[in-house]
Amino acid sequence: MLNRRTLLLAAASAGAFATAMAPIASQAQPTTAAENVTIVVPFTAGSGTDVIARLIADHLAKALGRTVIVDNRAGAGGTLGAAQVAAAAPDGLTLLVHSAGHVANAALYPKLKYDTLKDFAPVALLATLPNVLVVSPNSKLATVADLVKQAQAQPGKMSYASAGNGSATHINAEKFRIAAKLQAMHVPYRGTPPALMDVVGGQVDWFFAPLVSAMPLIQDGKLVPLAVGSANRSPALPKVPTTLEAGYPGSDYAFWVGLFAPARTPPELVGKLSAATARILQMPEVVAAMGKLGAEPGTLTQPQFAEQVAQELKTTAALIKQAGIRID
Repeated sequence: MLNRRTLLLAAASAGAFATAMAPIASQAQPTTAAENVTIVVPFTAGSGTDVIARLIADHLAKALGRTVIVDNRAGAGGTLGAAQVAAAAPDGLTLLVHSAGHVANAALYPKLKYDTLKDFAPVALLATLPNVLVVSPNSKLATVADLVKQAQAQPGKMSYASAGNGSATHINAEKFRIAAKLQAMHVPYRGTPPALMDVVGGQVDWFFAPLVSAMPLIQDGKLVPLAVGSANRSPALPKVPTTLEAGYPGSDYAFWVGLFAPARTPPELVGKLSAATARILQMPEVVAAMGKLGAEPGTLTQPQFAEQVAQELKTTAALIKQAGIRID
């Protein structure tokens, strides 16, 4: 009986997704709510992860011939939304777009309702993008050296924001803090947008913000970019140095956004989703849109992305232990 049920589930999933992957018909009928594709983003609207998810969702809807809904389920460092997808039916209709912070949660939350490695099928690396170290224009800080000098002169008095304990923005800040040998007060927020607003207002001193979220405020002169946290400069901010160039070895951090499905999703369905996403990431308009956001479309194959996730689970756990990051 168990084998028969398993076969029926796989057949039903394959059938549902085969329909979802069909090209758009010239006279396609409206889909019902049960047939919609839902992309869960476990962060607030306007976060870097959300911006990338919505860009991909628009094109994925056209590729699938279905309505694609982005559902923001923020909370607990992205674990609430992730848990929802881990428990979803493996039919290709519920997906997760998460950031590099996804791999950190295994080390941060000892009582997760899911296994980060076993309960998700990595589908595609959507984008890599730098975090950018930003401060308020009123701070009078013009360089990374200025910030470090002030922080070292007043140990523990300067403050830095993050999108939440253990988030990618927090980990980037911790790598920099350790490399620069400075002490500062961590102020976690529930997402990127409120953290950005408090940096603009001067309530917090600095923030390694996702470039896709910070760029509009930088362009409007409301934030000053001191450095990018990636290993290489961003084409979107070519005159802004990396923290490595600023003189802090080991401070670089690779921030990425990826697409995941529930682990029980049949491999052929994961493969179809991965192929469809790869085609979207190669579209000139998508490449151009990401370029304006300071992001680079992902180029890894599905197996390569899966291997990256597995490796980062180990390296990120080691960093969290070194930095002493804990969930309060």
